[in-house]
Order: sequence, then C-alpha cells, then structure tokens
Amino acid sequence: MTPHLSPYRLQKAREIYNYFNLFNSISWNLLVGVIITLFAMRLGASTTYIGLISASLYFALFLLPVGKILSKRFTIIKIFSFTWVLRSVSMLLAVAAPFFDYAGKRNTALFLILLGVFLFHVIRGVGMIGNNPVLGQLASGPDRGSYMTQLQIINSVIGMFASFTIAMVLGMEPPVFVFSILLGLGVIFGVISGAAISKVPEPPREKDGQGMKFIEIFKEAVAQDALRRFMIILFLVIMVSGVTRTFAVVYAREVFEHSDGLISLYAVFGGLGFFIAGLSIKFLVDRLGAKPLFLVCVGAGLVGLIPIVFLPSSVVANMTSAILIMVFLFFMLNFGFLGSEGIAQTYFLALIPPEKTLDLGILYFFVFGAAGVGGSFLAGLFLDLLRVLGVSPYLSFKFLFIIMIVLAGIALAMQNRMVSLGSLPLKGALEVIFSVRDLRAISLLDKLNKTEDSQEEKSLLGALYDTPSNLSINILLDRARSPRLATRQEAIRALEKLERLGEKAEKALIEDVAQNQYTTAYISARILGNHACEKAIPFLRFASSSSDYMLAGESMIALAKLQDTAFCPQIEQIILKTDNPRLKIMGAESLGIYGFPDSLHTLINILKINDPPPYLCDEIVLAMSAIVGTQRQFYSLLARFSADPSIAPSLSLDEAEAAYELYRAGGGWKSGKNRLLDKHAGSIQAAVRSLVYGNDGQALAAWIRELPLSAFSSDPSFQSAQTIFSNALLDSGLAAHQRLHLFVSHWSAYQIRVWLKKYKTRVSRDA
Repeated sequence: MTPHLSPYRLQKAREIYNYFNLFNSISWNLLVGVIITLFAMRLGASTTYIGLISASLYFALFLLPVGKILSKRFTIIKIFSFTWVLRSVSMLLAVAAPFFDYAGKRNTALFLILLGVFLFHVIRGVGMIGNNPVLGQLASGPDRGSYMTQLQIINSVIGMFASFTIAMVLGMEPPVFVFSILLGLGVIFGVISGAAISKVPEPPREKDGQGMKFIEIFKEAVAQDALRRFMIILFLVIMVSGVTRTFAVVYAREVFEHSDGLISLYAVFGGLGFFIAGLSIKFLVDRLGAKPLFLVCVGAGLVGLIPIVFLPSSVVANMTSAILIMVFLFFMLNFGFLGSEGIAQTYFLALIPPEKTLDLGILYFFVFGAAGVGGSFLAGLFLDLLRVLGVSPYLSFKFLFIIMIVLAGIALAMQNRMVSLGSLPLKGALEVIFSVRDLRAISLLDKLNKTEDSQEEKSLLGALYDTPSNLSINILLDRARSPRLATRQEAIRALEKLERLGEKAEKALIEDVAQNQYTTAYISARILGNHACEKAIPFLRFASSSSDYMLAGESMIALAKLQDTAFCPQIEQIILKTDNPRLKIMGAESLGIYGFPDSLHTLINILKINDPPPYLCDEIVLAMSAIVGTQRQFYSLLARFSADPSIAPSLSLDEAEAAYELYRAGGGWKSGKNRLLDKHAGSIQAAVRSLVYGNDGQALAAWIRELPLSAFSSDPSFQSAQTIFSNALLDSGLAAHQRLHLFVSHWSAYQIRVWLKKYKTRVSRDA
C-alpha cells in the first residue's frame, strides 16, 4: 500500500483525523476506560468478571477478518465510520444497567454491562480493519514516528482530563445512576467521532484487490525471523500490559480499599505517565528509531512492577505511603507498558512492506487480541482461584505481579535481537537521552523541520553548528540541497564539527566539491580534509587547480591533512606560479602541514617576490616554523612583531640572549668538554646583532653552517634548514625581510636550546 496523498491533502487529512481522535478519545474514556471497571465493581463484580470485561477489548481484534470481507463490497472509510457509530450506540445497554440495579436485578445489570462492552468491542473489531490502512496513509514520510506518537499524546491528555473529571464526579461515592450520565456522554461523543472519520480520504486498495488468506499471512509471518520474533515479543508485552493496567484498579480497590474517586485520580497519574511517554517518544523516535525506545518503555514498566513484589504489608495500612505507591504504580505502568504498545505499532509499520499493511495488520491485531484475551481472563481466574483457596488479596496480587515480571523480563531479553531498522543501538540511544547537547540538537532539528522562514532556517543551522550532533546529518544533507545559497552554506558548515561524517555525508560533500565551484565547494573540501576522507583525494587533487581560488586553496590544505605526499610537488608548483596572494597563503599553510624540509626552498622563493604583502610574509615564515618544529614558540614572537614592527631587532636579540643565558644557567660552560657548543653559545648574540642592526647576514650564516650535524641528527629538517637558511642570509634579494631575519634568529637560538638539552642528557647518561 503506497501513500497517494499530496503534501497539502495529507495535511488536511491529518487535521480531520485529529478531530476524530479527539472525540474518539473522550468517548473511549467515558465508555470503556477505568470507569467501566469501577462501575462493575460498584455492583459487586468478581475478578473473573473484570477479566472478562478486559478480555472483550482484545477479543474484538479477532473480528478483523469480518471487516476485511466487508471491505470487498464497501469502502474502508464507510466501514470504519458506520461501525464506530454503531459500537457507541451499543453501550446504551450499559447506560440502562443502573435502572435494573434499582429494580433489584443486579445480575441483569451486570449482564447488560458485560453485553454492552462485548458488543462495543466486537463491532469495533470489525471497524478496525481500517485502522492500519488509514494510519499507514496518514503516517507516511520521515515524521511517521512523531505523528503517530502525537496521536498518543492527544489520547493521553484526554485520558488525564477524563480521569480527573470522573474522579471529581465519583469522589463522593454518588448514586449509581451517575454512571449512566457519564456513559451517555460517551455514547454522544462516540457518534460524533464516527461521523468525523467519514471525511478522511479513502486509503488505496491492495494491488491484487483480494489480499492474502489468513493461513498465508500466518505462514509468511512465521517464515520471517524478524517478524516472528517481534510477534512473540508483542504477545508477551501486551499480555503484561493488559493484565497489570487492568488489575491495578482491582489491586487498589481490594488490597488498599480505596474509593472510586481516589482510584480515578490514580488514573490521572496513569494518563500523565502515558502523556510523558508520548512526548518523549515523539521527541526522540524519528532520531533514535523505534527499537531502543521500545526497550526503554518495557524496562520502565518492569521498574514499576518490581517494588510491588517487595511491598511490606505495613504500607497498606498507611494512607500516605499507600497513595504514593499507587501513584507510582499507575504512572510507571502507563509510561512503560502503554507507551510500549504505541511504539510497537510504529516499529511494526516500519518492519513490514507498505503494500501488506492490511494483511499483516490483521495478524498484528490477532496477536494483540490473543495476548489480551488470554492474559486478562486467566489473570481474573487466577485471582479468584487463590481467593477460593483462602489466599489473601495482598498475597494473591504479589503472585500475579511476580508472573508478570518474569514475562516482561523474557520480552526485554528477546528485544535485543530485534532488527534495528536503522535505529541506534540501545547504548547509543541512552547516550543521546542523557546528553544535553544531543537533546538540544534534536530540539533544533524539530524547529528546523517546521520553519518556513529562510532567515530562521539560517539561524537554526547556525545553532546546529554550535551544537554538533550526528543525529543531524540527514537533515543537514537535505538542507545542503536548498535553492538558497546561505542555507546551503550554513548546512554544510554545520557538518564540519561532527565527530564523524558517515558514507552518505562523505558522498554528498565529494559531489559538492566536484559540482559547486564558487559557492560551497570550498567548505566541503575543508570538511573532507578535517575528517580524513581518503576517498576524496582524487577530487581534491583536481580541485586544487580550479579557478575558484578558495576551493583550490582548501583542497591543497585538505590534501596535506590527508598526507597525500605524492601531490606535494604539484602544490609547490601551483604556489610558485599563481599571482593570487590568498592562494599562496593557503598553499604555504598546506606545505607547513606536510612538513617536508625540502619545501623550505619553495617558501623562501615566494619571499623573493617583489614587495610581497605583509600577511603573505607572515604565513610563509609560520609555515617554515611548522616544518622545522618551532611554530608554537615562534607564533607568539611573530604576534609581538606584528603589533610593533619597530621592535624586530630587540626581539631577535632577546632570543639570542635568552638562549645564551639558558646555556650558562645549565652549567654547560663549566664542563669545558664541548668547546664547539661553548663557542656557538658565546657568539650567537654578536652574529644576530650584525644581522638586525648592520643588515649583514654573513656572521649568522657562517654560525649556522658551523653547527655540527651530529648534534642534530635526530631532526629530519635540520640539514635542509641549515643549508637553506644560511644561503638565504647571503641572498641580496632577501636582505630587507625583517620577518625572515626574526625567524632565522629564533631558529638559531632554538638550536642552542636543543643542543644543550641533548648534551646534558648525554653527560648524565655517561656519568
């Protein structure tokens, strides 16, 4: 079954369905929610009777094949609408029950309630043939999970409001006929909901027009490991959910002896639990996937059950502790198990092919129904049996909840083997749930999905840059195809700070480098280099010759970060040939990253250009300092020079003097064993002074040439630097370069420091 609605028609159809869901939720809570259990218990119903009422809810799901047969003659929407009206009208039998009770015919009253509820669910079961097709059509697209959870949120809010209203009405133990009034209102809202659903567009039919026979559906499900495993898990979860939530009401009544009003108030907290579960799932499901949230919900329900088993009898007698325990129980059961029911359907719709939604949906509800019927009926029978055997309600419910804990534990253990369907693993999902940064990113992504304003879109993408999260990759890639340049730039820029890109993002960035010169390609080139994407090397090589100098420059830097050493000579040629200062700067930076000593010659040649701009000279000497391994020390020196060029001679002399003082403080001069080191340390200040004040580089050039190679053999750049720097000091074309003089003076002083350190280490080792 393939969604056939345009975006506009889909939006309108969702609006109509939301109205249906609103009235349907009100009707449900007034007809067959907690109120019907309380009504039956007011008339003295046994736990087996309560189990039958609960079982009828699930028994209705076995009537889906009837709906499928009818769908061959009537449209799905007509079946859906008619049955929804008829099921509500059938509850008039329960509305009449108090009148028979007043006439002294209590058994008849109980029978009318059971019959009304049974007919309500049977007719509902026929109409539910349209549930999955309609939802499958309306919940199409990337927001499938969040939309379906939105419907659950509406249900939970209505449930809370209805439970609170019922609690207020029943709080003072009013006459039984008040139940008739509440049920009557439920009938009216049910009829309205049936009329509303008739306006939803008809979902598309199956391709063959016939569908599959049930035995074929069953065989197909059993043959698929993933679907078979999910159905077993679903059976266990629904059984535990149905039993615990139904008999929690009986538990509060029989063990704690709480009033109808107080129990209805507990249902408010149950609705709150479901509401919070719905909000959490809606917020997270489209980013984390259904599987980890399914696990979390079942785990939360299990956490709610465990304390009940260890509950001491003294708590029952204490009103305050009893209320707190029941509030916790109702909240956790609804948060966990009712939340898991909703997310299970989201997972199921993603697991099966869209064209088989109707057929496999029948199997889904059969499993749902079998678990509910079996669990509810057997649980009621089990409790009545224990009562006959003389076991107290306090112990009876403990035994029941222990069985439910075991079943929930089995389901939880099996869930780890479910197919992920693109979901995050549980560990990753929990990391997101407890990460403020990831949660903020999800919030920004939700806002980005809803915004229609380009300026707000740009602002949100900028915020995602400051909140890097891999959850945002897909939507950032989607925005990277925007027709607006500013949006594309912000979206691609936001990818830069992610910890990892993934294959899809790498492919998109490579395409951007190849196709979008002069716009966003240079950003993509930078990101590919920063994330070490080796697959991009051929494209970056080609782009380094682009007429888009920003792209060419970023490509060269990226290739250097990727250590594409074979391409370094081509980058040197590009730098020497270009007249673009920015491209020369970026090329120089790339040579600094490569760190090849032979590149010092290329960088020196760039300085020979007639009157190179100061900012280019800065980058050149910084690149050279990176190659010789002194950039961290030299950068602060160059920054001081840039602030006041007039102090260049003083800075150079300070470097030489500091190196000499370090030598003296280190005691190297006392040993007398290294006369060459002593000579160089003592003569460096005079050589530097001659350079910076007399513009005569001969003394320092000679000083550099006399440095012994043996003292610096571990430095791969030393030999090249020694030759190139000494020659540069004698080159008349470089005589006026203060930055070069400052750098060579710094490098020379640094050699004294390195030499002294190695000498002291050797002396200590020999001693």
